Amino acid sequence: MKSINFLALAWALAFSFTLNSDEYPWLSELDYQNEVFESGQRLMQLEYGLHALEEKLNNEDSLIIAVHGSRSRGYEWIYPMKTLDSKNHDIYFFRWNDQGCPYPSALKLDSLINEKLFRNETIQKVILISHSYGGLLTSWFYENWSNKIPMEIHAIATPISGMDIVNNMCGYSPPKEIKNNVNVHQWITQKNIDNAFKDLESDPQIISLDGNKAYFLPSKYKNRRLGHNWSISYVADEIIKTHREMKK
Repeated sequence: MKSINFLALAWALAFSFTLNSDEYPWLSELDYQNEVFESGQRLMQLEYGLHALEEKLNNEDSLIIAVHGSRSRGYEWIYPMKTLDSKNHDIYFFRWNDQGCPYPSALKLDSLINEKLFRNETIQKVILISHSYGGLLTSWFYENWSNKIPMEIHAIATPISGMDIVNNMCGYSPPKEIKNNVNVHQWITQKNIDNAFKDLESDPQIISLDGNKAYFLPSKYKNRRLGHNWSISYVADEIIKTHREMKK
């Protein structure tokens, strides 16, 4: 977060990797127990774009799209994505130029999502799960999502109110409204134990926005300090818990 290089602004300058078929990060092959860092590396070697992580897509209910933060190593996403995987959801990973400004990549993601919805009319909902700097990308959708299909956004440990370097170099400004068919959930870490925010004068996660459902995370999760990256796993568990309760 603190050392974002905004010189690399153009999508066209994105690096890419050619993965062999046995290197592609299929969700079924990723391991969060014994090889989590290796799995994360495979994930981040994907080309910029929207990638399906399941070999057989069901498209029965909704798309879940994970949007990583700045300088992600990928490992923080392995447990959450495997936890959220079910027959009712297709899991995608949006690999983007996280050293550039967020809005050009938001426009790209918007185009890719709408293309998938056009090709498959059975999809009933789009769920974006974003982390840290990736939450600034998904904040574009609060005001600009134009498809009739409802969108649910989970912004985790996100400096949604902005930070000077992003505001000045990218022209970022916090969203002022949330569209009727967009449902926003903001998950806020405790500033004093989140290494991305603890040295800042004020907490950039705090915003006053009608319709924004804010949840403050505890200090510990599974007997560990609940910091910046670990927060995604906590939220994945909470999402699963909520869905189970709704089915009762």
